Amino acid sequence: MKSVSIQGSKRESVGKKATKALRNAGLVPCVVYGGDEPLHFSAPELAFKNLVYTPDAHTVEIELDGVTVQAILQDIQFHPVTDRILHIDFYQIFEGKEVTMNIPVHFTGNSKGVRNGGVLRKTNRVLRVKALPKDLPDFLEADITELKIGSKLYIGELPQENLTLMHPDNTVVCQVRTSRTAVVDDEDEDEDDVPSTETDDAAAVAE
Repeated sequence: MKSVSIQGSKRESVGKKATKALRNAGLVPCVVYGGDEPLHFSAPELAFKNLVYTPDAHTVEIELDGVTVQAILQDIQFHPVTDRILHIDFYQIFEGKEVTMNIPVHFTGNSKGVRNGGVLRKTNRVLRVKALPKDLPDFLEADITELKIGSKLYIGELPQENLTLMHPDNTVVCQVRTSRTAVVDDEDEDEDDVPSTETDDAAAVAE
């Protein structure tokens, strides 16, 4: 998994007044959990653009006064009107200790069902993954190539090397639904839909 570096400063005061002053100065108040005690710090809002505004997941190297802390994004709060970042929670990670994290799903391939007019419904765009920090992927790949109209792709069909998906194997990741413009897949046509030569010959004899 790719890593994003963030340089911040430790916060001595965590009260509402101090927090408001940080935001007015263009800084984001943050806290790192998972260590011996919570670590409070702040950093410029622009420092988080490569972490927040991306479709992939990342680990984070937080540099505070010469000390580097490895972490993952746990939670983020945005202003309901301006969408500015109000607060970020991180969770500290350690080499050799498994961590659980939300990982986005990338859908790849050209589904025959979609080509025939079906609609791809992405039921789960993000999945919960448990793995060692070194094995955490940027994203999970879901290949929809073999999906026909009415077919579903399940959790159990996704690659799970060196990681555990924290969902039942029968959880649906995506499916191809029919639509008004959908046509029958060629190989799914019933034999009844194919004209019968025997019937035509019998009719000819009867005449």
